[in-house]
Amino acid sequence: MTNRLLLGFFVLCLFHVTTLFADDFYKGKTVRVIVGGTAGGGFDVYTRAMTRHMGKHIPGHPIFIVENMTGAATRIAAKYLHSAAKPDGLTFGIFNGYLILSQVLDPKGFDFNIRQFEWLGVPIQDNVACVLRKEAGITNIDQWMATKTPVKMGGLGPGNSTSDAVRVVKATLNLPIQLVEGYKGTADIRLAADGGELQGACWAWESIRTTWTKALQNGDVIPVLQLTAKKQPDLPNVPLALDIAKTEEAKQIIRSGGIAPSAVTRVYVTTPKTPKDRVDMLRKAFADTLKDPEFLAEAKKGGLEVNPLTGEEVRKVVDNLFILDPAIKSKLSSILTVRQ
Repeated sequence: MTNRLLLGFFVLCLFHVTTLFADDFYKGKTVRVIVGGTAGGGFDVYTRAMTRHMGKHIPGHPIFIVENMTGAATRIAAKYLHSAAKPDGLTFGIFNGYLILSQVLDPKGFDFNIRQFEWLGVPIQDNVACVLRKEAGITNIDQWMATKTPVKMGGLGPGNSTSDAVRVVKATLNLPIQLVEGYKGTADIRLAADGGELQGACWAWESIRTTWTKALQNGDVIPVLQLTAKKQPDLPNVPLALDIAKTEEAKQIIRSGGIAPSAVTRVYVTTPKTPKDRVDMLRKAFADTLKDPEFLAEAKKGGLEVNPLTGEEVRKVVDNLFILDPAIKSKLSSILTVRQ
């Protein structure tokens, strides 16, 4: 009995020392937050708002520095977070969650395993909308379907919502589209559209209405289609792609290729093999920040919605994407992994 008590006391002490060490780790440290998109884009806006408050939810109150790492439809940032960043809990970041679906469909096209990430969470589950500049002369989906000239839509590249959502609606709804890729972020797509280089784009409505507010209010940018499970409250007259699709296969492709990955588009991760106690700290701080009254007040003022998923909930979404129906997976692969 005495030995058991001593053993229990030893374990308790060890746990206490480990906890104290973990609590002290972030004191005086700087945490790098890698954003796989341009400054001023949706990923960047959410990240900077969150990191202004996240430090107070981590013992030791570290400083946060945001770094934009653009290119390859956020794959450069994802690769860096997976393989180059030290697994010490001092680096985390965001890449476009559509990369997850890309690896599901084309695993040989990746030189890192996306399932090895430590998932921290999602601040907002995206609802993709397609918007067009007024210069396109199209104000509704019927006009878009009837136009003889392909509409120029901007995208970052395969494995990104800006490109994959466009490919999905083009394939399932037979819309006349010319996808122009290679932009570094949604801010660049907006500038290109405003300058007449593009006629529109598809990405998160939550981001579009926050970063393209004035153009929407002036009628210079017009929402035409929603790639969502249900209509957004402020887009009651904009049709759903699901309602326009004519076959059940097309609807399944829209759900699997557009709606499901949109839930984890703004996915935050830290490096594989990061110590569990630091992963737990980051996950808790992430979740606590999204409930922080001061952050929520700032988010409301900036027009940023909060509809989060926890790290564990993200993992379940990821696991489900990796067990897609083989027929839908094959069809999606032909749509998304080949440049059109």
